[in-house]
Amino acid sequence: MLKIRGKYKVICVAVLVVFFILLPLAFSYALTANIPCPPGIACPGTSGTGINSVNDFIATVINWLIGISFGIAVLFLIIGGFRYIVSGGDVESAEAAKNTIINAIIGIIIIILSYVIINAVVNLLTRPSGTGP
Repeated sequence: MLKIRGKYKVICVAVLVVFFILLPLAFSYALTANIPCPPGIACPGTSGTGINSVNDFIATVINWLIGISFGIAVLFLIIGGFRYIVSGGDVESAEAAKNTIINAIIGIIIIILSYVIINAVVNLLTRPSGTGP
């Protein structure tokens, strides 16, 4: 388990408190304003012109988070590959780089699976009643 100590613990708690305070405000703003979708990204459940409900807002946030997570995982894959190349025959450094690459690949797989699971659950929940399995 990750243990956070000292000033980092205070910073993490402060960030979480601010996040949970601002989250309801973001939802209320999403309901009252027509927020335009980012360029090149179609908002789920809309004509692509904006976010019109809390469900659309949550779907957009989840898609953004999955995209950011995927980008970070690919970045770690690149970093691990670079560290492996420049290890220069050092066994410990090469092993650490291999672990970074393996963990990045596991992260990418988890992110892809989470995207598939989230879309399956959303499709099940938003399907019109009486349409069958």
